[in-house]
Amino acid sequence: SSGINAEWPLRPGDSYKMAVNGQWCLIESDPGVFSELIREFGCKGLQVEELWSLDEEAFTQLKPIFGLIFLFKWKGEADIEGKVLFGDTDVFFAKQVINNACATQAIISVLLNIENPEIQLGETLKQFKEFTKSFDPTLKGMSLTNADRLREVHNSFARQAMFEFDSKAAEKDDDVYHFIAFVPHKGRVYELDGLKPGPIDHGSVGDDWVAVIRSILQKRIESASSSEITFNLMAVVGDKKEELQKQLNSIPDDDNNQAKIAEIKAKIAMEDEKRENYKTENIRRKHNYIPLIMEMLKILSEKGMLMPLTMKAKEKLESKKNNQKI
Repeated sequence: SSGINAEWPLRPGDSYKMAVNGQWCLIESDPGVFSELIREFGCKGLQVEELWSLDEEAFTQLKPIFGLIFLFKWKGEADIEGKVLFGDTDVFFAKQVINNACATQAIISVLLNIENPEIQLGETLKQFKEFTKSFDPTLKGMSLTNADRLREVHNSFARQAMFEFDSKAAEKDDDVYHFIAFVPHKGRVYELDGLKPGPIDHGSVGDDWVAVIRSILQKRIESASSSEITFNLMAVVGDKKEELQKQLNSIPDDDNNQAKIAEIKAKIAMEDEKRENYKTENIRRKHNYIPLIMEMLKILSEKGMLMPLTMKAKEKLESKKNNQKI
């Protein structure tokens, strides 16, 4: 017996269709969303920060960086840089078997490859890693897709909708976005893309693994810059508040250190404010506003105001479209 409960129901003989039909929603690429996902998975000691630049200084300010998550517009299979590893590897790698799960899959790909003993994965992720350690990448991907707790946390960020529509495959002209992860692992740097056959080895970590990835990302963005500007890069980093608190506790509280103490306390206050903002934004993301909207529409209809306002909105939209054509 594996000692794992029914949270991981997939077995080697189960149908691939089961994984494809697992319901995962689209979620927003946002550091507040990803940080809460990590905490809700039960992982401690980490947070997610957004990067606005590939400059070395931007990365230095965030260290230690345990992994990078890159979002880009997918335009079909591209040439693979680096060496694809097949068969058994020490790197956790899962194939992507359902589209909407790729954000969470990228995050988990980072978390399950972290080697720092100070990072606590939590029981949910530890059990999942142990349960799937002998699985091939496809079966790992199917197990991830059917992991009830992980899917529940992911879907807690689902956008509320008045109607449910059957999902459809992307068509030729649709914009399709994809998440991949980059991690250091046992002295090597890996790219983890669930659409590829295996983890991609980008060489030795060297003095700074992030420098290896910065160079790769710079080339990819530059090669696509003539037709594409939609990219997003986030870093999985150490818990900043914990690090600042450790610094504060290590400084003697005497007259010589008051300026330094004040500086650290100000940074902790900024971190608290940022987290409070994230919390508020996530509450708004998860709240169901539909009953309120429906009640407002009902009241407007009863007062005979709904149709005039609707016509006015349509006229405004048509005017805007006409102005854009000029």
